[in-house]
Amino acid sequence: MSKNKIIALKKPGEFCEDPLTELLRNGAQRLIAEAVEAELHELLNQYVGFRNNYGHVQIVRNGYLPEREIQTGIGPVKVKVPKIRDKSGQGIKFNSALLPPYMRKTRSVEDVLPWLYLKGISTGDFQEALQALLGNEAKGLSASTISRLKRIWEEEHETWSRRSLKNKRYVYIWADGVYFTIRSDDAKQCILVIIGVTEQGRKEFIAIEDGYRESEQSWSELLLRLQAQGLKSFPELAIGDGALGFWKALSKVFPQTRHQRCWVHKTANVLNKLPKVVQPKVKQALHEIWMAPTRKEAYKAFDVAISTYSAKYPKAMECLEKDKDNMLAFYDFPAVHWQHIRTSNPIESTFATVRLRTAKTRGCVARHTILSMVYKLGQSAQKKWRRLRGFKLLADVIRGVQFKDGESVDLVKEGELNRAAV
Repeated sequence: MSKNKIIALKKPGEFCEDPLTELLRNGAQRLIAEAVEAELHELLNQYVGFRNNYGHVQIVRNGYLPEREIQTGIGPVKVKVPKIRDKSGQGIKFNSALLPPYMRKTRSVEDVLPWLYLKGISTGDFQEALQALLGNEAKGLSASTISRLKRIWEEEHETWSRRSLKNKRYVYIWADGVYFTIRSDDAKQCILVIIGVTEQGRKEFIAIEDGYRESEQSWSELLLRLQAQGLKSFPELAIGDGALGFWKALSKVFPQTRHQRCWVHKTANVLNKLPKVVQPKVKQALHEIWMAPTRKEAYKAFDVAISTYSAKYPKAMECLEKDKDNMLAFYDFPAVHWQHIRTSNPIESTFATVRLRTAKTRGCVARHTILSMVYKLGQSAQKKWRRLRGFKLLADVIRGVQFKDGESVDLVKEGELNRAAV
């Protein structure tokens, strides 16, 4: 019996173990491993300054999860996802966006193509790479086809950017300017991103647009355009970093919206003004502020930190004391929402890996390309977002129910009256 007839007798789904197939499979395995390692590297860098009182790093590598197989167009590819160890006990974990738990087969072209592009694979390399990963689904994906797909995505982003927001209401919004390695003569360009949470507790992208250095003018144009698209109800709370452009624009367009400065950004800004040997202690002092159960105790922790470190590190403490009240706005909202509204983490976590991909590309990425790629990756990430914890309390926030230290003022008064009656 000839070799060809032996292959013909193979069951559907089985793959011939020829040298070329094995070579492609090894290449796919390396590509996946490199991408996951890049994700892990980004997470470890994020927590590199997170140390205990002895200066020991608290978030470290800790081997790998059990090896599993991912079904690809060239058969099963073995993958190993690395683990981390959180010595602080705060429950920090590494979850790969590329290889989430329980994933057993490669994603669609819609998900894989943007990742590969930002990974640094040129348009001409896509056909081989996608056929290796996706098999039949990738047939016909020539360089010209890839270029057409990118143009379609640009059109999709343009249509999405002009959609009607007439029936939308966002209770909380997160805003940030995201910088990438972009092929442009003007290095001051960035992408303005806004994520909102609806009345039903679902997070979604509101805007992904061009900006100029997070300027007031750029943010104003974006917020006014969202209003023109039908977004009339003001958000109850906005969360962002210390970039003044956004806050100035927000105060003009939505003056009723409360401001909450991001504690992750504030912590980084303060630590950057300190010697490394002091950073762990100061970071712990900051942690005691934003983790305090009441505003009163948070102010007390503020005073302790200022009095302890002002003499030696005045610039760092000036940075800490700046926007003091806006750092603690979250105390006027439900306690179950605090973990969501103290930081701009929804944006940071979504784009951390994307930033790393653009940094690894072969040269800079064109502006229109990065915008459509970010849009596609954002839409892919959005599908996996969970509803806000305690989302039913969003209705109380909209109705104007007052909260003090995370609890409804009416419930607090009711409890006090019951205790007095007893």
